[in-house]
Amino acid sequence: MKQYYTPIALVLVLAGLFFLPWITPYFYIFIVTEILILGLFAASFNLIFGYTGMLSFGHAAFFGIGAYATAMLLQGAQWPLLACLLASIAAGTILALVIGFFSVRLNEVYFSMLTLAFGMMVFAVVHQWRSVTNGSDGIAGFQMGSLGLGFELALGNPSVYYYVVLFIVVIATAILYLICRSSFGLILRAIRQNPERVAFCGINVKSYRLAAFTVSGAFAGLAGGLMAPFLRIASPELVHWSMSAEPILMSILGGTGYFLGPFFGAGMFVLLETWITSMTHSWMLVLGIILALMVMFFRRGVLGTLLDRLQERK
Repeated sequence: MKQYYTPIALVLVLAGLFFLPWITPYFYIFIVTEILILGLFAASFNLIFGYTGMLSFGHAAFFGIGAYATAMLLQGAQWPLLACLLASIAAGTILALVIGFFSVRLNEVYFSMLTLAFGMMVFAVVHQWRSVTNGSDGIAGFQMGSLGLGFELALGNPSVYYYVVLFIVVIATAILYLICRSSFGLILRAIRQNPERVAFCGINVKSYRLAAFTVSGAFAGLAGGLMAPFLRIASPELVHWSMSAEPILMSILGGTGYFLGPFFGAGMFVLLETWITSMTHSWMLVLGIILALMVMFFRRGVLGTLLDRLQERK
């Protein structure tokens, strides 16, 4: 019966998420909406980190470009939200393809430093190109129009937008899961473990790394496209290199070896940040200490460690 535990748990979690707006105030709806978006962002990063073994320090570039694409189209063209999200996916894909073309040629720390450099370049463009991005003020004041496909929803209502985010994140997560479980995903795991042996088998390792990097950028762009309407602004902070640390931390917290680990890590990160900031002004120090202890004592991530201990008891 062990194989049935995971599907049952997922069904229970999805049921709880579906009925959440019926039983909780708006504050918790905002919190869970943020967790879902950041969880998708972290899951997109984990495709190249946990599955392919590439540590990117510039992943916020794709997240931020997706946010700006949605905000600009909502403000300037009044596109339906779904069309804006498709544009954010396209923006993240193209940017990841360009950056990945140069970055995947390098390995380990050189790859990480090059992605960091590209991320800082994207931030500089966003911050200084005032005629397009409005500089440090960001793009705000856009109206939430229709969803698209004939659906007329009050997207300004937090509960309605929560359900839109939930539906899109579940679909995107299912697609990511299928990618990770496919032969493509198996090759990515093999590349992470031994790229030399994979190359010896006649597989073009750089092409697969570039494909994984591009797919990851597409899903990060989608997450950014969902974040802009949620925050009602697309600001340079979403593109800043420090934002790239969040998916890294979320993935490590939850467990990079587990598909749902990044979502678990995102939940822990957002909840801890919300709780600590309400108690002290030195929240960054307290949060840093707690996160450092978690990383030290939960070597496989919190979710990974808990699942391993449950397996040992059985």
